Amino acid sequence: MTVLYIVVPCYNEEEVLSKTASQLRKKLEQLEQKNLISPESKIVFIDDGSTDETWEKICKYHKINPSCFAGIKLSRNRGHQNALLCGLLTLKEHADAIISIDADLQDDINAIDEMLEKFENGCDIVYGVRSKRDTDTFFKRFTAESYYKILERLGAKVIFNHADFRLMSKRAIECLSLFKERNIFLRGLVPMIGFKHGIVKYERSEREAGESKYPLSKMLALAWEGITSLSISPIRMVTATGAVIFALSVIMLIYSVIRFFMGATVSGWASLAVSIWFIGGLQLLAIGIVGEYIGKIYIETKNRPRFIVEDILLQLNDDEG
Repeated sequence: MTVLYIVVPCYNEEEVLSKTASQLRKKLEQLEQKNLISPESKIVFIDDGSTDETWEKICKYHKINPSCFAGIKLSRNRGHQNALLCGLLTLKEHADAIISIDADLQDDINAIDEMLEKFENGCDIVYGVRSKRDTDTFFKRFTAESYYKILERLGAKVIFNHADFRLMSKRAIECLSLFKERNIFLRGLVPMIGFKHGIVKYERSEREAGESKYPLSKMLALAWEGITSLSISPIRMVTATGAVIFALSVIMLIYSVIRFFMGATVSGWASLAVSIWFIGGLQLLAIGIVGEYIGKIYIETKNRPRFIVEDILLQLNDDEG
């Protein structure tokens, strides 16, 4: 039977952790009763440098039921993507498949059954995809869907309406470990692996307790990370825009010379000032985009660790690990 690990990244999630642990434990029990997974399957919480009682609660769950609950504590906050990657890479030797899900359980855990069915049918990766976004505000729904479309236009292969609720086989995670970049955007990296994949659609519920750990600022940062990590199209767009503006300036120059010989007078001060500001702003924008890519190159060349594990609570074959 399949040894399944459910990886749950956590950052200051003490308010929802008790309910999350209870619901996931019941789900594991149901899957075991259906003989879909092995009794060695576990729920692993990844504490991403929380400042509240999250790690203490994880330790308590592990102490009460070490055969079901495990924990990994990062030395400091490294962000959701790095915490998730830590769980995948650290646990890949112990599980046949790993499912990642957020601690708020807004993603439907009942979709796990269908994910396992597709895994048994040969899929190395199974993506959880939202069937609709009725629970989102208009602003969030519009920006999220627009973002996926922009990524697609820029040449980045992503799964529409998929976040980080997915199943990955041991083989797929082994291949993911070959990607060494420090600028992590798993929603774009995982599809690069290839292999046979499947999609499971589900409805996302509203968060029941606590606050979202992804406010607008972090969502924008993640969106920009995804664009610059997966595509160089922004630089090409700046180049194309510069070429168009240069062509327009030549046309305006020819027009001005013709108007001069025709004896027409043009005041031009307002248009000149606007042109200077426009060109200056465009140059700063171009420098900023190029600088973003150079900054990423700088970070990659330092080869710093993507995460550091401070503590691991994991029982294997009745031995504390």
